Amino acid sequence: MATAVRTHGYLEGLDAETFDLTSYLARFDAKLLAEPEGRRVLTRLDPLLFALVYARHHLRDVKGKMTFGDAHLDWCRAARAWIRPPLEPAEHRDAYIAPRNMGKSTWWFLILPLWAAAHGHVRFAAAFASSATQAETHLASFKRELDVNPLLRQDFPTLCAPAKRPSGGNVADTQSMFIARNGFVFAARGIDSSNLGMKVEERRPDLILCDDIEPDESSYSLDQARKRRTTLIDSILPLNVYARVVISGTVTMPGSIIHALVKHGRGIESAEWVREEGFRAHYTPPIVHRGDGTQRSVWPGKWPLAYLKSIEHTRSFAKNYANDPMGADGALWTPDDFRYPGEEGVDPVTHMMLSIDPAVTAKKGSDFTGLAVVSWSARHKRCTVHTAAGLKIQPGPLLRERVLALLDEYPQIGLILIEVNQGQDTWKAILHDMPVKVKPVTQTENKFTRAEGVLHHYQRGRVIHARRLVEVEQQMCAFPRAPHDDLVDAVGSAVRRFIPTRREVPKVDSASYL
Repeated sequence: MATAVRTHGYLEGLDAETFDLTSYLARFDAKLLAEPEGRRVLTRLDPLLFALVYARHHLRDVKGKMTFGDAHLDWCRAARAWIRPPLEPAEHRDAYIAPRNMGKSTWWFLILPLWAAAHGHVRFAAAFASSATQAETHLASFKRELDVNPLLRQDFPTLCAPAKRPSGGNVADTQSMFIARNGFVFAARGIDSSNLGMKVEERRPDLILCDDIEPDESSYSLDQARKRRTTLIDSILPLNVYARVVISGTVTMPGSIIHALVKHGRGIESAEWVREEGFRAHYTPPIVHRGDGTQRSVWPGKWPLAYLKSIEHTRSFAKNYANDPMGADGALWTPDDFRYPGEEGVDPVTHMMLSIDPAVTAKKGSDFTGLAVVSWSARHKRCTVHTAAGLKIQPGPLLRERVLALLDEYPQIGLILIEVNQGQDTWKAILHDMPVKVKPVTQTENKFTRAEGVLHHYQRGRVIHARRLVEVEQQMCAFPRAPHDDLVDAVGSAVRRFIPTRREVPKVDSASYL
């Protein structure tokens, strides 16, 4: 028992670069690992050792080699929290977002539930996937391991055998549910199935697993994403508020459940539902930046750094490795359309404006208010986007305070440009007596046409970003399929003001600027 605890301490703080499998295994007594009781004792508190003893065949690559990535060690450390039952509602709700093909399903739907079930840490696992077929496939893999794994059957016979009725028939051994002789239950469902009230006798799930609960973008929409989120919150989580909950997946679409969790995990934005439901999000990047400024692969044994760097510029990398919806298939911008200052630094500013694309309300379903600071350089004949942020903010004093704060931060701003297609009187009341001129603008062209014109300027190098502006770049790459386009409009209005849509790019003087 003490050995297992020491091993856990050995794993703390280690990553794929510093973890050495040989040193790790050397910490265990080979004589104990040769006996069933010794294996049970040593693996009870150590899911990684359990994986190496009982599921080693799932850890080898095509060449028969075993390697680990950062996420695998993190997941083993995280699963140890299942050893003690939760004491408070919603105490253990976690989301794990990692590159595609990182092994999320193998670990979260097979190895870790096997470990928890074998040692009695978990009594009832409910697994959900995007479709019932997908969830049932996970259960089939779990049951097959119970059927064909000789060491598992030797050491945990009551887990590997189905529970029997007095008549001799199985209590439950179907495509969607398995009940073991030791009482462990594994149920598999599609996330849109009827799940309310799922229980066996008086037991409810104490482990809820959600793996890839969203389909590919080609068969998904924002409306479907909202409905699926409602199902998660209103039907899945209430199965047992004390259950350990794990969501694992890879982003499929801007505005999706996983996208919200990615932004929460990266500290970009915390969606209201994520905060309210108490989720912790753990984001694993494909390329890890060391403290000394160098880089390494998150899983060197599978993806050498040179390979990751060679595809880092692609949309596939953004979407499938970095979980960045910029990899989504929008209709206009691609990541290659964004340029940044060179060695000379940010362009000298001739004129600068604050462009506002306002939302009339701050309700849950309404758009954000987009604020963008954009400048024009007469020397370089191009615009620079300095900052762009979307705010869920009620029109009123808070918006006015935010505008004044930006004017203080960027004293070169000489104009506030605000779209007034809706609520013109409201904006006059909010932006009265500003220290710079306020220019209302009414848009007459449709959004897509305006965006096409702005993209034209991006692709010809007439617009650069002062730095990587994640929020607006994600919106642009997903436009018009992004859940919001407030920043596309805010930046676009400023660019179109500085560079009117004409054959020749005009010289922007004070008169045309104001």
